Amino acid sequence: MSWVARDLEPYVFQRKLWKGAAGISFVALVIGSWGPDMATKWLAYGTNVAGLHLKASDSIQFHRGWPGAGFTHSLTFGVVVAGVVYVLTRSTPWALGLLIGIWLHALSDSGDTVGAMLFFPWTHHFALGAWRYTTGLGRLEDPAAYYSGPGFLWDSFWVVAAILSWRVLRRSYFHERIAPRDCFWAWSGRLLPEHALVAVYRGAIFFGLCRFTTWMLWAHVLHHWAPAARSLTRGSRPQEGEYGQHAAVFVGLLRQA
Repeated sequence: MSWVARDLEPYVFQRKLWKGAAGISFVALVIGSWGPDMATKWLAYGTNVAGLHLKASDSIQFHRGWPGAGFTHSLTFGVVVAGVVYVLTRSTPWALGLLIGIWLHALSDSGDTVGAMLFFPWTHHFALGAWRYTTGLGRLEDPAAYYSGPGFLWDSFWVVAAILSWRVLRRSYFHERIAPRDCFWAWSGRLLPEHALVAVYRGAIFFGLCRFTTWMLWAHVLHHWAPAARSLTRGSRPQEGEYGQHAAVFVGLLRQA
């Protein structure tokens, strides 16, 4: 479970984690990073379609389990999706982008108390347990609980890392290392002017930073959720030592970023 990491990981990956990442489709990387939750989260929270309310009876089972859609949060799923895309398109940049994006998503979600079935069809959940999985609380309470515990440290790490990767946002970086290696930008260039393409490229990081700021204000300024490492209820106080060693790891990562 993570919120803005999905939006920021592709930029950090380009700049910090893999110097050769310019050979990977950035668009595919973003789609892969967003993909597992785009396909499942709406039904875990519940949604209305044509006057019908659709919601999984067991959000945890549906979102992360099997039977359910938990296979979308696995390394195996990334391999399958990348393989299918490569067979159909023969595009290595897109296949690698989707593969790595899905892997980043699955590995990030293994940080909560439910974890992910990383090696599906092996249904063992790998769970670090650094923050509580709270999707079952609902669309608004979920981020409030997340940003009231050590989960906000994980997203804060990605915010800092993304800011330190600011060079990937330069127009020259886009033209030299992003656009030439992905046919998506050439196709889009037939429909959009150059400045619009750059805005689209920068869109995910803008969305992520705004989402981080908005949810922090919503949880702690408007609704006054108390900081609690594992609490599911508003206003409760953390017990002594509740943040644990995993939160200390995230603090250390922030200091190194």
